[in-house]
Amino acid sequence: MQSPQVILCSRRTDVAACYTEWLAQVLRAGSVEVPSPYGGPVRHVSLRPEEVHSIIFVSKDLGPLLRDRAGVRCLLGSYEQLLFQLTVTGLGGGPLEPHVPPWREAAAQLPALVEWAGDPRRVSVRFDPIVHWREGGAIRSNLPFAEAVFDAACAAGVRTVRVSIATLYPKMRRRGIEWYDPLPEERVEIAQHLQELAAARGLELYACADPSLVQAGIRPSACVDGALLSALHPRRLPAPTHKDPGQRPACGCTPSVDIASYRMRCPHACRYCYASPQGFR
Repeated sequence: MQSPQVILCSRRTDVAACYTEWLAQVLRAGSVEVPSPYGGPVRHVSLRPEEVHSIIFVSKDLGPLLRDRAGVRCLLGSYEQLLFQLTVTGLGGGPLEPHVPPWREAAAQLPALVEWAGDPRRVSVRFDPIVHWREGGAIRSNLPFAEAVFDAACAAGVRTVRVSIATLYPKMRRRGIEWYDPLPEERVEIAQHLQELAAARGLELYACADPSLVQAGIRPSACVDGALLSALHPRRLPAPTHKDPGQRPACGCTPSVDIASYRMRCPHACRYCYASPQGFR
């Protein structure tokens, strides 16, 4: 029997918010077939609780899990450790995140997530990505929402916030938004502002795969952190702690198995999405 695996759900689409029924189905089945994102063979992944170290959820709306849609919360009760990363950018319900809940509605989930997780260290807020765009002759951004989002994290007892500035991939530039890429000196100012907000609230701030923010003094993130997963596991079961070779060079994550597929296109339709949202190529 192989060592229990860390399951990530997911970098590729918002499973918790949009594919809850599918998640319940594969949990009941005890396994899932995961297509390779690069055209390789399908991977068989066991989801039997005894073969899972931890499940990490990354989502803009964890409400369906909290409400036990399709019985998924009951099924998740069989797993020893659950972690939640809730993305709150301040843009929910607006033109850039048209089908995401308003940010206050999403942030209101944090206290219940901390209670469910059993330890505030198992819950993190992602103010990610920070985006800038031109509109009406001015440069606009979601950065002004950072203070309120950090306040919500602090009030819920969450200890960590992860941030990054959007990378402007070519696919983003085809989506009808005139994006603006902050200059190096502007990135330093952004980093200083975020550090001040975090320090004033006792929050730990991490930069997710963003060398510009790391160079400006924000600690690099391991959004999947094998050392933390091991320390928090109810039986102190060890998880891998080396760098995940399948991730970007600037990514500090340790190994995990993403059980979703880019074929599961996300209906949030975020204009800056790095993956394959519905409505965009």
